[in-house]
Amino acid sequence: MNVKDTIKSQYYASLEMLKQAITKCPDSLWAAPEYKNQFWHVAYHALFYTHFYLHPREEDYVPWEKHRDKYVSLRSEPKVEKVQDPYSKDELLAYLQFCTERVGEMVDALDLEGESGFYWLPFDKLELQFYNIRHIMEHTGELGERLGAKGEVEVEWVGMKPIDD
Repeated sequence: MNVKDTIKSQYYASLEMLKQAITKCPDSLWAAPEYKNQFWHVAYHALFYTHFYLHPREEDYVPWEKHRDKYVSLRSEPKVEKVQDPYSKDELLAYLQFCTERVGEMVDALDLEGESGFYWLPFDKLELQFYNIRHIMEHTGELGERLGAKGEVEVEWVGMKPIDD
């Protein structure tokens, strides 16, 4: 068993499920104002942290070309600016593809026994990968619930995804 191949497979599977949620989201739900965190914002948040935590350290992070700092947080603190210019579905699908294409090389480069690389996450790099995948799935589940409640749209389970690299 190759641990890095297993990690990559689970990233690919998780990102495939998030892709389904984004693709299946009706226009009426994409930026629906009744949600504190709109559909697109939750999807962007999940993708940002996927990409961010794949880096060896915070200092090594290289943002996606369309990154906007104010869109990272889902908190409603007074200091967080209200998000008003949503990403389009095509933009987030492009970001998802960007993340998916980097999983292989970035996981292969990780020292899984090293520190997380993020001072606020006091565990090793291997645990960070589980943490990151769980984060993708937490928000994919949240978005899947919204889809189901608004139109009986389902996100199909993806148990594993073959490694293409």
